[in-house]
Amino acid sequence: MTALHRFRSLTSEMADIQRQMEEHARRYGLDFFNTIFEVVDHDQLSAVAAYGGFPTRYPHWRFGMEYEQLAKGYSYGLQKIYELVINNDPCYAYLLASNAVTDHKLVMAHVYGHCDFFKNNAWFAHTSRKMIDEMANHGNRIRDYMDRFGVEEVESFIDACLSVEDLIDLHAPHIKRRDEKNQYHFTDATEVEEEPTATRFQSKRYMDSFINPRAALEHELAQKKKELEKKEQLPSEPQRDVMLFLLEHAPLKPWQVDVLSIVRDEAYYFAPQAQTKIMNEGWATYWHSTIMTRHGMADSDLVCYADHCAGTLAGSRTRLNPYKLGVELYRDIEDRWNRGAFGDEFDACDDYLAKRDWDKQLGQGRQKIFEVRRIHNDLTFIDSYLTLDFCRQHKLFSFGFNEDSGYYEIESREFDKVKQRLLFNLTNVGRPIIYLKDANYKNRGELFLEHRFSGVELQSNYAQDTLVNLYRLWKRPVHIETNLEESSVTLSFDGKEHSRSGDTKKQGAKG
Repeated sequence: MTALHRFRSLTSEMADIQRQMEEHARRYGLDFFNTIFEVVDHDQLSAVAAYGGFPTRYPHWRFGMEYEQLAKGYSYGLQKIYELVINNDPCYAYLLASNAVTDHKLVMAHVYGHCDFFKNNAWFAHTSRKMIDEMANHGNRIRDYMDRFGVEEVESFIDACLSVEDLIDLHAPHIKRRDEKNQYHFTDATEVEEEPTATRFQSKRYMDSFINPRAALEHELAQKKKELEKKEQLPSEPQRDVMLFLLEHAPLKPWQVDVLSIVRDEAYYFAPQAQTKIMNEGWATYWHSTIMTRHGMADSDLVCYADHCAGTLAGSRTRLNPYKLGVELYRDIEDRWNRGAFGDEFDACDDYLAKRDWDKQLGQGRQKIFEVRRIHNDLTFIDSYLTLDFCRQHKLFSFGFNEDSGYYEIESREFDKVKQRLLFNLTNVGRPIIYLKDANYKNRGELFLEHRFSGVELQSNYAQDTLVNLYRLWKRPVHIETNLEESSVTLSFDGKEHSRSGDTKKQGAKG
């Protein structure tokens, strides 16, 4: 990857545009951190984008690969990054130097929408607002480890950490799952565990069988052993944050613990962006279109603006456009709350014409979309506000792979199925739901995970590679129970080879 040169400041003309866009945004009620714009060429922007927006991030080969992909995509005319903004206080945004003035206006208005979303959406509330400084610190620490232990050794360990970066609990920052102190008790190697014994009462020998009946003693002893086993179970209940468990219990060197903690911290920082992709892009698109069409354009800007928006909001046969779906849902919510087209009375109306022309002139639309922006993530946004009328108006459908034809085809246009497929793809941001069930599997310290099947199978090749990296972190055999080809199976890796057991039909499987 090419070295990152010093970025350029805004020209006087662009600084004037920024002041105008900021004034318009604040006049509409947007609330954001101070925003700093920097001008970069396409090579610099590709490099910054490859690092996730943080030029001072730790070095790793995957960032170089992402840079090559982005740079070649731009060179071949396949893609173009118009803007890049990061969640920080102050917010930093990068402008592409080769863009036209109209594009700079649009991008600045778009950026202020993002900055407002970062500051006010509840799912970003627990993210670090000084992540630029933290990323620089992470980079310095990892570079130091590379100097001390070798680039290949550290980079190879980062590979293992990155393969499990999805194994976090997305809701943990918002819900207190456990006490802050370590909830697990480990017996020191010098301690001697006493065997549990039943409680015996003093008695004369001839009265002992009555005062301390054998059946009662055996029952009490069994209960104590059961409670002891439960107490020693690790973890005490299934755990989503596998990375945290590895940090606390895996036999890692101090520098490895630090590297794993860095990868985990960054995974939690980026998680809300994956959880709110549709809402965030829709919100920024809503505001750039509002500001540009009402305030930001001269006559000479019209064609360039229309061309840019047409490309951004264009549909696709193969994937969902988050800009399009997000902005249209915000507009639909605003329209419905302005007209009062919601609530029990509206839902109970079965007259199509009456519902179409429904207008109580409440004027609550703008207030409502600000409320939606503050509370929801993509999953709850779609679940709460995607309606049958919206699906019909925008001709939404679900599609899937047809094994007979060998092509992806339209599966259904039914509202329930379309919404179900969309919600399914947004659950856990489309990633498999994995729980750590047992870290002492078969009483041999083996790691046992469970894939809570929700309709999509694990990809065997990815699962096997992840097991290899989990073994490297845990240093004992690892297993995961999942569903493959409609059967309940357990995939394992013992450090030398992979194995598969079970193949029991799900309806016949235990638990």
